[in-house]
Amino acid sequence: MRRASLALCVELALALGSLAAGCRRTPSTPTSGVDGNAAVQFVDVAEASGIHFTHFDGRSGRKYVLEIVGSGATFFDYDGDADPDIYLVNGAALPGYEGPPGSTDRLYENRGGSFTDVTEKAGIRQSAYGHGCAAGDYDGDGDLDLYVTRFGDNALYRNNGNGTFTDVAKEAGVTEPNWSTSCAFADYDLDGDLDLYVVNYLEFSVAENPWCGLKEKGFRAYCEPNNFPGQPDALYRNNGNGTFTNVTKEAGVLDRGKGLGVVWGDYDNDGDPDLYVANDSTENLLYRNRGNGTFEEVGFASGVAVSQDGVVQNGMGTAFGDWNNDGWLDLIVTNYAKQMNSLYRNDGDGFFTDVSTSSRTGAVSYPEVGWGTEFFDYDNDGWLDIFVANGHLHDNLADLGQEGTYGQRNFLFKNRRDGTFDEISNQLGPSMRLEEVSRGAAFADYDLDGDVDILVTNSHGPPRLLRNDGGNRGHWLAILLAPANGHADAIGARVIARVGSAMQLREVRSGSGYLSQNELKVIFGLGDATAVDRLEIAWPSGRKQVLEHVPANQTLTVREPREGTAGK
Repeated sequence: MRRASLALCVELALALGSLAAGCRRTPSTPTSGVDGNAAVQFVDVAEASGIHFTHFDGRSGRKYVLEIVGSGATFFDYDGDADPDIYLVNGAALPGYEGPPGSTDRLYENRGGSFTDVTEKAGIRQSAYGHGCAAGDYDGDGDLDLYVTRFGDNALYRNNGNGTFTDVAKEAGVTEPNWSTSCAFADYDLDGDLDLYVVNYLEFSVAENPWCGLKEKGFRAYCEPNNFPGQPDALYRNNGNGTFTNVTKEAGVLDRGKGLGVVWGDYDNDGDPDLYVANDSTENLLYRNRGNGTFEEVGFASGVAVSQDGVVQNGMGTAFGDWNNDGWLDLIVTNYAKQMNSLYRNDGDGFFTDVSTSSRTGAVSYPEVGWGTEFFDYDNDGWLDIFVANGHLHDNLADLGQEGTYGQRNFLFKNRRDGTFDEISNQLGPSMRLEEVSRGAAFADYDLDGDVDILVTNSHGPPRLLRNDGGNRGHWLAILLAPANGHADAIGARVIARVGSAMQLREVRSGSGYLSQNELKVIFGLGDATAVDRLEIAWPSGRKQVLEHVPANQTLTVREPREGTAGK
């Protein structure tokens, strides 16, 4: 199916810039005065909705560092029917493993809020130890394709448009020889097609697995990243003919870090996507897009390379989001235990201020190991909150004489709208109080009820599909963007919603957080407001579009104008 099948969504009369017709898609009846968290609960419905999956890390007791990385997930509408489907990445057996064979990657089709496993039907074949994934229409044929990172050759699953995929990574030139973790698509050179950034981690060989831990006591542990050299990431430029060229050196992104997280975002508001990479035990990297096909690394100069006291940290996941509604993308990085997660406020002048302490998010995170993260508005009050997935590396912490627990509770930080946050996960239902070994997190309104749900992946365990019950008591507006060039995504587009003097900013983004990707639909929480006064869209093509007086509680499909600026 293609986007033309979105019969339930609203089409826009672009010549006038006004709404053609209203469309409500299974919203709950909003109530006024929405504030606080008492009305919202997150309920795990993974098994009940048809997601029968267990992550398999292939552990054998030999403590291969592969096992700690875990895997991610992607929400993406692979069949073009306007609801987000799910892809879950899996590991594989490692030397010394004895037991039943592990599961493979899984593709689940969304059928009105429940899911059906279509992996075999879709032609998905797993051939290596997997970690991350990201979706985008790299070939511009109107459907979403999928890239999967692995220890071993990566996969590029080209969507055939008939419910099946073909792995074309070799033909496209993106198998990538290094150990890859996170990945993300973006049109960094603004030529109309999606390029690909692949984060690479450590130089590691299964055949040469070092022994780490307390040898005198016989307690083995996973080796720290300092035991291994890092690997350079890879930037692949889309050639526009189904193939890519590795331009890492020419583009100026040839840094040898130990990468785990990546996110694209226009942090300096100059119209092109910049890039941030979270590294494990090496400084984090912020690449400012020069607009000529090259980047300048400005992490130290901008204040986002190391901790606020100048110490290199163990960066895991990362995300951009405008949490203070000032029109500039802020940044979060999750870190290892006894390192605060880093929350950075974008000062709008090329610099960031570390507000981890003053925001009240840092001290809470200090004992835990953070991984997946994202800014999202869980209660539709118009302010972005923060989710962090937690879980330790070592399942034998006591033997190793270390503090902490293997399973850990995930965090949800509620935005207090004054520059501070409250961690309230223990108030949001039993599913948010689970102590598990979480890794990735992906976000989508999978049941189309107007609030954002969370998919959390767990290392060597089942995922949690956390359905948001009650978040839609606040008004909302969801936007699906349809580019004029016929692509199935509008990755890189910016949408600003204005209600009175307040504004909110969203970007359509590929990979984010840790090893994962959120759906490509953007959602605005509107609180008590029953309409958006002004909706401003900046398309990747450079075209601008403005819509006025857009009613709340609906999902709109906005089509890009063919030329010029669409008006009021």
